[in-house]
Amino acid sequence: MCGIAGKWQLDSSQPLDPGLLWKMVAAIRHRGPDDEGVYVDGGMGLASCRLAILDLSPQGHMPMSNEDGTLWITFNGEIYNFQELREQLIAKGHRFRSRTDTEVVVHLYQEYGVECLTSLRGMFAFAIWDARQRRLFMARDRLGKKPLYYYTDGKQFVFGSEPKAILADPTVPREPDPLAIHYYLTFQYVPSPYSAFRGFRKLPPAHYLILDEGKPLRVERYWKLRYREKIAISQTEACEEIRRRLREAVRLRMISDVPLGAFLSGGLDSSAVVAFMSECSAEPVKTFSIGFEDDAYNELPSARLVAKRFATDHHEFIVKPNAVEVLPDLVWHYNEPYADSSALPTYYLSKLAREHVTVALNGDAGDENFAGYQRYYAMQLAEWMDRLPRWLRQGLSVTARMIPDSRDAGRLLQRGKRFLGHAAEDPRRKYGRWISHFTDAHKAALYTQEFHAQVGGVDSLGPLLQAFADSDAPNLVEAALSVDVALYLPDDLLVKVDIASMAHGLEARSPLLDHCLMEFAASLPSDGKLRGWTKKYLFKQAMAGILPPEIIHRKKMGFGVPIHRWFRHELKDLAMDTLLSPRALTRGYFKPEAVRRLIEEHASGRAFWHHQLWNLLMLEFWHRMFIDGTLLPPEGSATARSGKPTSVVGV
Repeated sequence: MCGIAGKWQLDSSQPLDPGLLWKMVAAIRHRGPDDEGVYVDGGMGLASCRLAILDLSPQGHMPMSNEDGTLWITFNGEIYNFQELREQLIAKGHRFRSRTDTEVVVHLYQEYGVECLTSLRGMFAFAIWDARQRRLFMARDRLGKKPLYYYTDGKQFVFGSEPKAILADPTVPREPDPLAIHYYLTFQYVPSPYSAFRGFRKLPPAHYLILDEGKPLRVERYWKLRYREKIAISQTEACEEIRRRLREAVRLRMISDVPLGAFLSGGLDSSAVVAFMSECSAEPVKTFSIGFEDDAYNELPSARLVAKRFATDHHEFIVKPNAVEVLPDLVWHYNEPYADSSALPTYYLSKLAREHVTVALNGDAGDENFAGYQRYYAMQLAEWMDRLPRWLRQGLSVTARMIPDSRDAGRLLQRGKRFLGHAAEDPRRKYGRWISHFTDAHKAALYTQEFHAQVGGVDSLGPLLQAFADSDAPNLVEAALSVDVALYLPDDLLVKVDIASMAHGLEARSPLLDHCLMEFAASLPSDGKLRGWTKKYLFKQAMAGILPPEIIHRKKMGFGVPIHRWFRHELKDLAMDTLLSPRALTRGYFKPEAVRRLIEEHASGRAFWHHQLWNLLMLEFWHRMFIDGTLLPPEGSATARSGKPTSVVGV
């Protein structure tokens, strides 16, 4: 695992200054604290900072070349089938100097060109410089586990694992992109290929990029998850295959020359990973769990049950999160405005795990593979509802809207009102509204005339509707799964874990993101995922007898923090002072009276606006740190400070 960066001066015959590449590496050194390297070929340069996982010797130094130095690579990630690929390449006459997967990738490209991507099983973002063809080839893994940003203005091409590496180049402008901010306010993250920085782009998951000297940039897709073609398989066979594929994915991700362990929440997904790790390990698996004093957010009892079942070397911690203290660190590391508040506990958990291991497996993607979210129920209901005559759906909408809003009304009644209140709406738009932070109605009340003039004509749900259009899923439930794999998984969940873990020099591996396993899950019948009111039906059946029943049938619990309470107490004044400051208001995005209303209604308990307030707060802090340069991270950032945060107590 590493950080990568580079630059190509497209319109200059002057050699690239290596000092610039060293500055770019320094900006992301937390991603690779073990080694650094730079390679320059005229106006082209590659840079790397390395977190050594395989082959800890100096032979793993990057950037790395093939035998004759005509191909150079800077690489971030892990290729789990590299040993098999290495043997195949040796049989074809290739010679290796190291035992790294990085060297396998550069030789695989030498042998097969772009087609090398079809052989790679793992997570990766890399850049290869082909000196003979004067070609830059960059690629990102199928699901988007590893990030890759780039900036180009026609005169230069600059790239990096994080935007801050690109911003280390003083010729790159620091400007916000209004359209990206418009999307961020909807989704709580900036969806690919957009970036919050004007002129920046993310290389989307499952895409490669080719830049030939004197030719236009090309970006192409090389893989896509398919749902339409279903396999004929019995329930027993399906369960056996799920276990076999997950066991293999776990085994491959346990290949390491450094200590490894697992994040254990006590949920079905992380517990399944720990179960198969225990099968593959001769020693007790090191597991890490985080808890809170607030029982509503505390998963430690379930994690303890799993740890006891598999006799793991279990470490758990009670965190008293201090949002004010850690906010600058979060803003600095996440690079773009990012409003998923579960980043905070993930950040703490990664720091604590890194004190014991260098690699941690997790249960990411179980919900997207097997339909684990509540909103998939709603999509199933929406599909049934869509079969009713339109006049009847419109009548239901009118009736539901007549039900008065009340804080005393039951949660189920309020959910029913919201669902039926839009019964006549297209289900895809309904899905977008369910997952939105700020809906179009919210934005109409919030945006200034100036900001609305800039972005108001752009559909907030555009990326989501395009993802629906691109899906080949045979029904709405699986279409929603497909959309979440395209957007929510890579741009929210995987960003959260990648940034939080790499901030502390910890590599996170996700067996349930194995593309072979995901292809199999996509090919299963829809009712094998959501059957009636049972989510993850076949996955639960597959883990029966392996995991305790209490874990298999446990109600899903989000990995969150009590921000609703914070905005009524410790964050109330910060929100008021920050969001209504002259600096924030001069940006021209939001009406001050609308922002004040959100703060006051939430603080008084008349409404719940905590997600929206966190969204606005992270946006303003991002502006101050990356655009204004007035908010600085703590000296050296949290990754450079020794010892645990004062707000963490070991248990």
